[in-house]
Amino acid sequence: MKRELSFVIPVYNEEDNIAMLHQEIKDVCRQEGYVYEIILVDDGSADGTEETAKTLYPLKYIKLRKNFGQTAAMDAGIRNARFGYIVTMDGDGQNDPADVPGMLSYMAEHGLDIVSGWRKNRKDSISKKVFSRTANFLRGILVKDGIHDSGCSLKIYRKECFEQIALYGEMHRFIPALCIIKGFTVGEVVVNHRPRTAGVTKYNYKRAFKGFIDMISLWFWGKFASRPLHLFGFLGIVSGVAALVCGIISIVLYFERGKISDTGWLTIVVLLIVTTLQFFIFGLLSDILSKLYRESTRDKAYVIKSIDEIIKEENAKGTKIRTLYSAGESSGSGSRVQGSGFREVWGGDSGEDRV
Repeated sequence: MKRELSFVIPVYNEEDNIAMLHQEIKDVCRQEGYVYEIILVDDGSADGTEETAKTLYPLKYIKLRKNFGQTAAMDAGIRNARFGYIVTMDGDGQNDPADVPGMLSYMAEHGLDIVSGWRKNRKDSISKKVFSRTANFLRGILVKDGIHDSGCSLKIYRKECFEQIALYGEMHRFIPALCIIKGFTVGEVVVNHRPRTAGVTKYNYKRAFKGFIDMISLWFWGKFASRPLHLFGFLGIVSGVAALVCGIISIVLYFERGKISDTGWLTIVVLLIVTTLQFFIFGLLSDILSKLYRESTRDKAYVIKSIDEIIKEENAKGTKIRTLYSAGESSGSGSRVQGSGFREVWGGDSGEDRV
Protein backbone atom coordinates (compact mmCIF):
# COMPACT_ATOMS: atom_id res chain seq x y z
CA MET A 1 0.00 0.00 0.00
CA LYS A 2 1.40 3.37 -1.04
CA ARG A 3 1.95 6.04 1.56
CA GLU A 4 -0.34 9.05 1.21
CA LEU A 5 1.33 12.27 2.34
CA SER A 6 0.21 15.87 2.63
CA PHE A 7 3.13 18.32 2.75
CA VAL A 8 2.16 21.53 4.56
CA ILE A 9 4.56 24.44 4.04
CA PRO A 10 3.82 27.90 5.49
CA VAL A 11 5.79 30.64 3.72
CA TYR A 12 6.32 34.37 4.10
CA ASN A 13 8.40 36.21 1.48
CA GLU A 14 10.19 33.09 0.22
CA GLU A 15 10.01 33.64 -3.56
CA ASP A 16 13.60 32.46 -4.04
CA ASN A 17 13.24 29.22 -2.08
CA ILE A 18 9.89 27.62 -2.84
CA ALA A 19 10.60 26.41 -6.39
CA MET A 20 13.65 24.39 -5.38
CA LEU A 21 11.91 23.00 -2.28
CA HIS A 22 8.88 22.03 -4.37
CA GLN A 23 11.11 20.16 -6.82
CA GLU A 24 12.95 18.35 -4.02
CA ILE A 25 9.65 17.18 -2.51
CA LYS A 26 8.47 15.90 -5.90
CA ASP A 27 11.74 14.04 -6.48
CA VAL A 28 11.55 12.28 -3.10
CA CYS A 29 7.88 11.34 -3.50
CA ARG A 30 8.36 9.97 -7.02
CA GLN A 31 11.44 8.02 -5.98
CA GLU A 32 9.62 6.45 -3.01
CA GLY A 33 6.33 5.95 -4.86
CA TYR A 34 4.27 8.13 -2.50
CA VAL A 35 0.81 9.45 -3.28
CA TYR A 36 1.21 13.09 -2.25
CA GLU A 37 -0.03 16.64 -2.29
CA ILE A 38 1.96 19.82 -1.62
CA ILE A 39 0.12 22.57 0.24
CA LEU A 40 1.79 25.96 0.21
CA VAL A 41 0.26 28.48 2.64
CA ASP A 42 1.21 32.07 1.79
CA ASP A 43 1.10 34.02 5.06
CA GLY A 44 0.59 37.45 3.46
CA SER A 45 3.82 37.62 1.46
CA ALA A 46 4.69 40.99 -0.07
CA ASP A 47 7.27 39.75 -2.60
CA GLY A 48 6.83 37.52 -5.64
CA THR A 49 5.95 34.37 -3.69
CA GLU A 50 2.44 34.16 -5.19
CA GLU A 51 3.64 34.58 -8.76
CA THR A 52 6.31 31.91 -8.30
CA ALA A 53 3.92 29.52 -6.54
CA LYS A 54 1.39 29.64 -9.37
CA THR A 55 3.99 28.31 -11.81
CA LEU A 56 4.49 25.13 -9.76
CA TYR A 57 2.68 21.84 -10.29
CA PRO A 58 1.21 19.92 -8.52
CA LEU A 59 0.39 22.43 -5.78
CA LYS A 60 -2.47 23.52 -3.56
CA TYR A 61 -1.87 27.22 -2.94
CA ILE A 62 -3.58 28.86 0.05
CA LYS A 63 -3.21 32.62 0.40
CA LEU A 64 -4.07 34.31 3.71
CA ARG A 65 -5.40 37.87 3.65
CA LYS A 66 -2.53 39.20 5.76
CA ASN A 67 0.42 38.00 7.83
CA PHE A 68 -1.28 36.02 10.62
CA GLY A 69 1.86 34.17 11.75
CA GLN A 70 3.38 30.75 11.18
CA THR A 71 1.01 28.91 13.52
CA ALA A 72 -2.09 30.24 11.76
CA ALA A 73 -0.62 29.42 8.34
CA MET A 74 0.28 25.91 9.43
CA ASP A 75 -3.20 25.37 10.85
CA ALA A 76 -4.79 26.52 7.58
CA GLY A 77 -2.70 24.00 5.66
CA ILE A 78 -3.40 21.15 8.06
CA ARG A 79 -7.17 21.78 7.95
CA ASN A 80 -7.07 21.54 4.15
CA ALA A 81 -4.92 18.38 3.97
CA ARG A 82 -6.47 15.31 2.38
CA PHE A 83 -4.18 12.44 3.29
CA GLY A 84 -3.55 10.44 6.44
CA TYR A 85 0.04 11.55 7.03
CA ILE A 86 0.86 15.26 7.34
CA VAL A 87 4.44 16.43 6.81
CA THR A 88 5.18 19.96 7.99
CA MET A 89 8.31 21.88 7.08
CA ASP A 90 9.62 25.42 6.68
CA GLY A 91 9.60 27.15 3.32
CA ASP A 92 13.14 28.52 3.62
CA GLY A 93 14.80 25.38 2.24
CA GLN A 94 16.65 24.56 5.46
CA ASN A 95 14.60 21.39 6.08
CA ASP A 96 15.60 18.53 3.79
CA PRO A 97 12.74 16.51 2.19
CA ALA A 98 15.19 13.59 1.80
CA ASP A 99 14.74 12.95 5.55
CA VAL A 100 11.04 12.10 5.14
CA PRO A 101 11.41 8.40 4.13
CA GLY A 102 13.61 7.68 7.15
CA MET A 103 11.18 9.44 9.47
CA LEU A 104 8.26 7.44 8.06
CA SER A 105 10.17 4.19 8.54
CA TYR A 106 10.97 5.13 12.14
CA MET A 107 7.30 5.95 12.73
CA ALA A 108 6.17 2.57 11.37
CA GLU A 109 8.84 0.56 13.21
CA HIS A 110 7.98 2.08 16.60
CA GLY A 111 4.22 2.47 16.12
CA LEU A 112 4.32 6.23 16.69
CA ASP A 113 1.76 8.93 15.95
CA ILE A 114 4.32 11.73 15.52
CA VAL A 115 7.96 11.88 14.51
CA SER A 116 9.82 15.14 15.11
CA GLY A 117 13.04 16.19 13.44
CA TRP A 118 16.08 17.03 15.56
CA ARG A 119 18.48 19.56 14.02
CA LYS A 120 21.47 18.25 15.91
CA ASN A 121 23.94 20.16 13.75
CA ARG A 122 22.18 23.46 13.15
CA LYS A 123 23.19 25.90 10.42
CA ASP A 124 21.86 29.05 12.07
CA SER A 125 23.29 32.25 13.51
CA ILE A 126 24.65 32.29 17.07
CA SER A 127 21.82 34.52 18.35
CA LYS A 128 19.17 32.18 16.94
CA LYS A 129 20.90 29.17 18.52
CA VAL A 130 21.01 30.93 21.91
CA PHE A 131 17.29 31.78 21.75
CA SER A 132 16.45 28.23 20.69
CA ARG A 133 18.54 26.50 23.36
CA THR A 134 17.15 28.76 26.08
CA ALA A 135 13.63 27.97 24.92
CA ASN A 136 14.41 24.24 24.84
CA PHE A 137 15.76 24.42 28.40
CA LEU A 138 12.62 26.15 29.68
CA ARG A 139 10.43 23.77 27.68
CA GLY A 140 12.16 20.83 29.32
CA ILE A 141 11.19 22.22 32.74
CA LEU A 142 7.61 23.30 32.00
CA VAL A 143 6.38 21.13 29.14
CA LYS A 144 8.49 17.94 29.34
CA ASP A 145 7.60 16.62 25.89
CA GLY A 146 10.72 14.44 25.74
CA ILE A 147 12.17 15.85 22.49
CA HIS A 148 15.33 17.89 21.97
CA ASP A 149 14.20 20.32 19.28
CA SER A 150 10.54 21.32 19.30
CA GLY A 151 11.37 24.32 17.09
CA CYS A 152 12.19 22.07 14.13
CA SER A 153 9.28 22.40 11.68
CA LEU A 154 10.09 19.12 9.94
CA LYS A 155 7.62 16.74 11.57
CA ILE A 156 5.31 13.95 10.45
CA TYR A 157 1.89 13.52 12.05
CA ARG A 158 -0.98 11.15 11.67
CA LYS A 159 -3.93 13.28 10.62
CA GLU A 160 -6.07 12.22 13.58
CA CYS A 161 -3.66 14.09 15.88
CA PHE A 162 -5.35 17.33 14.81
CA GLU A 163 -8.97 16.33 15.25
CA GLN A 164 -9.22 17.91 18.71
CA ILE A 165 -6.32 20.38 18.78
CA ALA A 166 -6.65 24.15 18.32
CA LEU A 167 -3.53 26.03 17.22
CA TYR A 168 -2.98 29.69 18.09
CA GLY A 169 -0.21 32.13 19.03
CA GLU A 170 3.17 30.44 18.53
CA MET A 171 1.81 26.98 19.37
CA HIS A 172 3.19 25.28 16.25
CA ARG A 173 6.35 24.60 18.29
CA PHE A 174 4.35 22.75 20.92
CA ILE A 175 2.15 20.53 18.76
CA PRO A 176 3.91 17.35 20.02
CA ALA A 177 3.31 18.45 23.62
CA LEU A 178 -0.37 19.13 22.86
CA CYS A 179 -0.65 15.69 21.30
CA ILE A 180 1.06 14.03 24.27
CA ILE A 181 -1.62 15.58 26.51
CA LYS A 182 -4.19 13.77 24.34
CA GLY A 183 -2.31 10.47 24.61
CA PHE A 184 -0.54 10.34 21.24
CA THR A 185 3.00 8.93 21.03
CA VAL A 186 5.99 10.97 19.87
CA GLY A 187 9.45 10.01 18.63
CA GLU A 188 12.45 11.92 17.34
CA VAL A 189 14.92 11.45 14.48
CA VAL A 190 18.13 13.38 13.74
CA VAL A 191 17.65 15.26 10.45
CA ASN A 192 19.77 17.26 8.08
CA HIS A 193 19.69 21.03 8.56
CA ARG A 194 20.89 23.18 5.71
CA PRO A 195 22.02 26.82 5.71
CA ARG A 196 19.63 29.41 4.31
CA THR A 197 20.73 30.33 0.78
CA ALA A 198 18.19 33.05 0.01
CA GLY A 199 15.86 35.43 1.84
CA VAL A 200 16.08 36.48 5.48
CA THR A 201 15.05 34.79 8.71
CA LYS A 202 11.70 35.80 10.24
CA TYR A 203 12.73 34.80 13.75
CA ASN A 204 13.20 37.60 16.32
CA TYR A 205 12.96 38.31 20.04
CA LYS A 206 9.22 39.11 19.75
CA ARG A 207 8.47 35.59 18.57
CA ALA A 208 10.65 34.19 21.35
CA PHE A 209 8.68 36.16 23.96
CA LYS A 210 5.34 35.05 22.51
CA GLY A 211 6.57 31.47 22.48
CA PHE A 212 7.46 31.67 26.18
CA ILE A 213 3.96 32.97 27.02
CA ASP A 214 2.42 30.13 25.01
CA MET A 215 4.67 27.71 26.88
CA ILE A 216 3.22 28.84 30.20
CA SER A 217 -0.28 28.53 28.74
CA LEU A 218 0.51 25.00 27.59
CA TRP A 219 1.87 24.09 31.02
CA PHE A 220 -1.36 25.25 32.66
CA TRP A 221 -3.52 23.56 30.01
CA GLY A 222 -1.70 20.26 30.32
CA LYS A 223 -1.90 20.11 34.11
CA PHE A 224 -5.04 21.98 35.10
CA ALA A 225 -7.33 22.41 32.08
CA SER A 226 -9.75 19.80 33.40
CA ARG A 227 -9.34 20.77 37.06
CA PRO A 228 -8.38 24.47 37.43
CA LEU A 229 -9.87 24.50 40.93
CA HIS A 230 -7.00 22.24 42.04
CA LEU A 231 -4.47 24.97 41.23
CA PHE A 232 -6.41 27.96 42.54
CA GLY A 233 -7.69 25.97 45.50
CA PHE A 234 -4.14 25.03 46.47
CA LEU A 235 -3.03 28.67 46.21
CA GLY A 236 -6.08 29.66 48.28
CA ILE A 237 -5.15 27.17 50.99
CA VAL A 238 -1.58 28.49 51.09
CA SER A 239 -2.88 32.04 51.35
CA GLY A 240 -5.37 31.00 54.05
CA VAL A 241 -2.68 29.32 56.13
CA ALA A 242 -0.49 32.43 55.81
CA ALA A 243 -3.46 34.55 56.95
CA LEU A 244 -3.93 32.28 59.97
CA VAL A 245 -0.25 32.53 60.94
CA CYS A 246 -0.27 36.32 60.56
CA GLY A 247 -3.48 36.47 62.58
CA ILE A 248 -1.91 34.54 65.45
CA ILE A 249 1.09 36.88 65.39
CA SER A 250 -1.27 39.88 65.51
CA ILE A 251 -3.10 38.47 68.55
CA VAL A 252 0.18 37.80 70.39
CA LEU A 253 1.39 41.33 69.68
CA TYR A 254 -1.96 42.73 70.85
CA PHE A 255 -1.62 41.06 74.25
CA GLU A 256 1.99 42.22 74.53
CA ARG A 257 1.43 45.87 73.53
CA GLY A 258 -2.26 46.40 74.16
CA LYS A 259 -2.76 47.96 70.70
CA ILE A 260 -3.12 46.02 67.48
CA SER A 261 -2.94 49.15 65.33
CA ASP A 262 0.74 49.67 66.12
CA THR A 263 1.77 46.88 63.76
CA GLY A 264 1.15 46.14 60.08
CA TRP A 265 0.16 42.54 60.75
CA LEU A 266 -3.56 43.27 60.79
CA THR A 267 -3.35 44.80 57.31
CA ILE A 268 -1.46 41.74 56.06
CA VAL A 269 -4.11 39.44 57.55
CA VAL A 270 -6.92 41.32 55.79
CA LEU A 271 -5.06 41.25 52.45
CA LEU A 272 -4.37 37.52 52.75
CA ILE A 273 -8.01 36.75 53.60
CA VAL A 274 -9.16 38.71 50.55
CA THR A 275 -6.54 36.93 48.42
CA THR A 276 -7.72 33.55 49.72
CA LEU A 277 -11.32 34.33 48.77
CA GLN A 278 -10.21 35.54 45.33
CA PHE A 279 -8.24 32.38 44.64
CA PHE A 280 -11.22 30.18 45.48
CA ILE A 281 -13.58 32.36 43.42
CA PHE A 282 -11.15 32.26 40.45
CA GLY A 283 -10.94 28.50 40.82
CA LEU A 284 -14.70 28.03 40.82
CA LEU A 285 -15.16 30.36 37.83
CA SER A 286 -12.35 28.62 35.92
CA ASP A 287 -13.91 25.25 36.67
CA ILE A 288 -17.25 26.44 35.30
CA LEU A 289 -15.59 27.91 32.18
CA SER A 290 -13.65 24.69 31.60
CA LYS A 291 -16.85 22.65 31.71
CA LEU A 292 -18.60 25.09 29.35
CA TYR A 293 -15.62 24.91 26.96
CA ARG A 294 -15.70 21.13 26.90
CA GLU A 295 -19.44 21.08 26.26
CA SER A 296 -19.43 23.75 23.54
CA THR A 297 -16.46 22.46 21.51
CA ARG A 298 -15.26 19.13 20.14
CA ASP A 299 -12.31 19.18 22.50
CA LYS A 300 -12.52 16.38 25.04
CA ALA A 301 -10.28 15.54 27.95
CA TYR A 302 -9.60 12.16 26.31
CA VAL A 303 -9.14 10.59 22.87
CA ILE A 304 -10.36 7.11 21.97
CA LYS A 305 -7.87 5.02 20.02
CA SER A 306 -10.05 1.97 19.42
CA ILE A 307 -13.17 0.17 20.62
CA ASP A 308 -13.17 -3.63 20.65
CA GLU A 309 -16.02 -5.94 21.56
CA ILE A 310 -14.99 -9.36 22.88
CA ILE A 311 -17.63 -12.02 22.27
CA LYS A 312 -17.86 -15.78 22.41
CA GLU A 313 -20.13 -17.55 20.01
CA GLU A 314 -22.03 -20.66 20.93
CA ASN A 315 -20.00 -23.89 20.58
CA ALA A 316 -16.86 -21.86 19.77
CA LYS A 317 -13.57 -22.85 21.37
CA GLY A 318 -12.26 -19.33 21.78
CA THR A 319 -13.32 -15.72 21.86
CA LYS A 320 -13.72 -13.30 18.99
CA ILE A 321 -12.70 -9.64 19.03
CA ARG A 322 -14.80 -7.33 16.89
CA THR A 323 -13.29 -3.87 16.28
CA LEU A 324 -16.09 -1.32 16.35
CA TYR A 325 -13.82 1.69 15.92
CA SER A 326 -10.14 2.24 15.16
CA ALA A 327 -8.55 5.67 14.64
CA GLY A 328 -5.70 4.84 12.29
CA GLU A 329 -4.10 2.28 14.61
CA SER A 330 -0.69 1.22 13.38
CA SER A 331 1.18 -2.03 13.52
CA GLY A 332 4.91 -2.58 13.41
CA SER A 333 4.79 -2.84 9.62
CA GLY A 334 3.02 0.48 9.32
CA SER A 335 -0.37 -0.89 8.21
CA ARG A 336 -3.45 0.99 9.32
CA VAL A 337 -7.10 0.31 10.04
CA GLN A 338 -9.26 3.21 8.93
CA GLY A 339 -12.76 4.07 10.10
CA SER A 340 -15.20 1.54 11.42
CA GLY A 341 -15.32 -2.14 10.56
CA PHE A 342 -14.26 -5.30 12.28
CA ARG A 343 -11.42 -7.73 12.69
CA GLU A 344 -11.59 -11.15 14.22
CA VAL A 345 -9.06 -12.63 16.64
CA TRP A 346 -9.78 -16.14 17.92
CA GLY A 347 -8.25 -17.25 21.19
CA GLY A 348 -7.85 -21.00 21.58
CA ASP A 349 -7.96 -23.02 24.77
CA SER A 350 -4.18 -23.27 24.78
CA GLY A 351 -3.95 -19.50 25.14
CA GLU A 352 -2.63 -18.96 21.61
CA ASP A 353 -4.37 -16.49 19.34
CA ARG A 354 -5.24 -17.05 15.71
CA VAL A 355 -5.92 -14.02 13.46
